[in-house]
Amino acid sequence: MTRRGTSAVLATAAVALGLVLGAAAPAFAHNHVVSSTPEEGETLTAVPGTFVITTNDALLNLSGEASGFGMVIADANGLYYGDGCVTIDGRSMSTRGALGPAGDYTLTFQLISADGHTLSDTIAFRYEPTDTVTVQGGADSPPVCPGAEGSTGEGASDPSADASRADAESAIVLTIVAFVLAALAAVSAIITSAVITRNRRAAHDEPPTPAE
Repeated sequence: MTRRGTSAVLATAAVALGLVLGAAAPAFAHNHVVSSTPEEGETLTAVPGTFVITTNDALLNLSGEASGFGMVIADANGLYYGDGCVTIDGRSMSTRGALGPAGDYTLTFQLISADGHTLSDTIAFRYEPTDTVTVQGGADSPPVCPGAEGSTGEGASDPSADASRADAESAIVLTIVAFVLAALAAVSAIITSAVITRNRRAAHDEPPTPAE
């Protein structure tokens, strides 16, 4: 095979592999936050109906009960507000808005990305109501959503949810491995086909050997 022929084969393989890896890339990407209510450093003058975290991709809510997700609102004194319940809607997660007296607050959240990995972060904001409001009392410990599966108190975990997340992550990894192996096989087939075709053309174009 000539140098030009080899370059053409490698170029074809590179393009094919690039298309495959480009298609597979989203499977390796974690979700990232694109908007929130409140935003980092924002000053609220009224309690929003809900606190919301929106990401760039669908959230992985396997159980349908927001297992593994959490949103906790706390003031500067370490008191907690809200009922601990989280709602998942496509790319967004939310919890009922609840705040106490004016001051600094932190919204802490945890979510499960589309690829099965968790993401945790905090959003600091300030609350300065412009109208007279009834101040709600805070709790000394993070709230646990009433009726949540596996909720037995502060810091309780749900073993079935943990197992579901582990199974989901394993399934995703196996799918990615199978996809990459199939891609490599496809690229190998392209290279083999190109080499065979090139050799046949070279043999066909080669002049016959003169008889002695």
